[in-house]
Amino acid sequence: MLYKIPLLLSPQSEGGFTITSPLLPELVTEGDTVEEALSNVRDALAAVIEAYADLGRALPINMRVSDTDDALWLETVVTTHEVS
Repeated sequence: MLYKIPLLLSPQSEGGFTITSPLLPELVTEGDTVEEALSNVRDALAAVIEAYADLGRALPINMRVSDTDDALWLETVVTTHEVS
């Protein structure tokens, strides 16, 4: 299943990054780098989905992407290696 969720990437004063979602306040994860924090989102989302199921709560309806045959608008963070 595909889900489209807004994420907030916040740098931490001690280093690293925290990711939260205004749509799913229970989704919280972190990483030492942007890449690590973003890669941890999948596990955090799976935990939130499981918790919602255990509690009998429905996920927000606009999160679920039902049609994967059409184009999907996606914004993400991508890092590159700068060429000197």
